[in-house]
Amino acid sequence: QVQLVETGGELVQTGGSLRLSCTFSGRTFSSYTMAWFRLSPRGSRDFVAGIRGRGGSGRYSDDAKGRFAVSRDIAKNTVYLQMNNLRPEDTALYYCAADETGGDHIWPEEFGSWGQGTQVTVSS
Repeated sequence: QVQLVETGGELVQTGGSLRLSCTFSGRTFSSYTMAWFRLSPRGSRDFVAGIRGRGGSGRYSDDAKGRFAVSRDIAKNTVYLQMNNLRPEDTALYYCAADETGGDHIWPEEFGSWGQGTQVTVSS
């Protein structure tokens, strides 16, 4: 069974940066597509960024492009989300998710494993 633990969320000022980390355990990390989602005010889990098993350039929501960067360290079983130039509207609970099929997915229902989330708050 996959377990995901997110860390790194905190209070930051507008324009600041944060790096979120998600540690993966229980299965072979390199086989999984990993992604970051955030909980919207409407209650939906919105895709932020994703990266496939062996890494690569990643995939981003329009809002994240140019500001956020997703990466993974296979040796550490960890996926990261570097967030720069943060805005108040980036405030949310951020979740890490894992997809065992390894596909290029962006919808939350395509991910079978989820962490508990880490809170990011951006003050204006």
